[in-house]
Amino acid sequence: MGARSSTARTVAGRTDRVVVVGAGLGGLACALHLAGSGRQVTLLEREPVPGGRAGRLSVDGYEFDTGPTVLTMPDLIAEALGAVGEELSDWLDLVPLDPAYRAYYPDGSTLDVITDTARMAAEISRVCGPREADGYLRFVDFARNLWRLERADFIERNFDAPTDLLTGNLLKLMATGAFRRLQTKIDQFFRDPRTRRIFSFQAMYAGLAPHDALAIYAVIAYLDSVAGVYFPRGGIHAVSRALAGAAEKHGVRIRYGTTVTRVETANGRATGVVTADGEFVPADAVVLNPDLPVAYQDLLPPARRRRLTYSPSCVVLHVGSTQGYGQIAHHNIHFGRAWKGTFDEVIRRGELMSDPSLLVTNPSRTDPAVAPAGRHTYYVLAPVPNLDRAPFDWRGGLTAHYTDELILTLEQRGYVGFGAGVEVLQAITPADWAEQGMAAGTPFAAAHSLFQTGPFRPANLHRSLSNVVFVGSGTQPGVGVPMVLISGKLAASRITGASR
Repeated sequence: MGARSSTARTVAGRTDRVVVVGAGLGGLACALHLAGSGRQVTLLEREPVPGGRAGRLSVDGYEFDTGPTVLTMPDLIAEALGAVGEELSDWLDLVPLDPAYRAYYPDGSTLDVITDTARMAAEISRVCGPREADGYLRFVDFARNLWRLERADFIERNFDAPTDLLTGNLLKLMATGAFRRLQTKIDQFFRDPRTRRIFSFQAMYAGLAPHDALAIYAVIAYLDSVAGVYFPRGGIHAVSRALAGAAEKHGVRIRYGTTVTRVETANGRATGVVTADGEFVPADAVVLNPDLPVAYQDLLPPARRRRLTYSPSCVVLHVGSTQGYGQIAHHNIHFGRAWKGTFDEVIRRGELMSDPSLLVTNPSRTDPAVAPAGRHTYYVLAPVPNLDRAPFDWRGGLTAHYTDELILTLEQRGYVGFGAGVEVLQAITPADWAEQGMAAGTPFAAAHSLFQTGPFRPANLHRSLSNVVFVGSGTQPGVGVPMVLISGKLAASRITGASR
């Protein structure tokens, strides 16, 4: 399915030579779509490897994904590879995760999130009762229809103005209740607090509490819990390597270790980019993959920009350990007792969670090659306020103190001896995300509030520089691996004029 862009603005003039700045997943997808359309593409990446946020950390034989760990919608990877005639199976070995998640609740119960709807209904019936299972089946129908209505008209489409929203599907979406609050909508299907949590926590990915997010974001729960979750052997970074490898095979010139310091402009157009060593790389069009506000601030001529509200950030612990836990799954969600209060702490009050809900990923249980023999890797994610909301001194003693708190919490929730098993530990905080060039110190970009969504989200085509295009989570359609891959296709279509 191509981008719906037949009426959207495109880059005027010649577009033969394109420079893409940044080899994140969005930049790589864009480069593949551009190469498939016959453009001459040069991709400049400051790091020695591709991936951007989906990078790699190697320490003492342990391999860690530095960014996303949950992969859904692999058909979008296949689509990017297909732009140059490549097959997904030739580049990646994807393992379906069963269960997609295992949820742990304060009352000691657990619930496996299974993407097969019949088996999931049986699991919900076992844990929460048959009435709740019936609600789940109704939710699946609702969410599947929501994804169908949203995908072509509101996600895989370039917007130039809010009036672009006015399609027949908008009325259908309104009729489903998609513009009510997410938690209100979820509560129509579920009565048990356990199922209500597992099908609404994904709002945090969009930077909002379920009580504040729109019900349109139930599609995230659909992609997570119904459409399927996968793990590429080698980790999510293997996706970055695959896209980069296919791009180079088909003529994209990728230059690693090359930092771009500014975009050169003349007469309302970019003429190319300048690198840190003073080299000028000419271009007919420039695609910028750095975090959008940072790209505006650091690479482009001064321009008036609106102030954005950013998603919460997170602390991530990369742990290499001697300890293994047979009772856990690949992805594990540990809910604290608080629910609405937890979101209020992080998002509204700018406080650390007093009773944290945590994501614990254990990649080595699916792919033992990411750890030394007999060892294990863990990725522990705790939502925290971004630096705009709470400018904590993460460079001081807070990081060590909070790391100790998280390890203690894990031990209290069943990870016996977790601290004693640690061989490698690296904590990534909002200060680190900011240092890597992420506005407000968050890897989750601008929050998906109503007026930062769809045509109200920062545009992917510069308003005054007619041949500068943006790609990544800071622009349309938004945050998450599927959306970033789609953003690559949308950015390319601004240059090529391709339509579906």
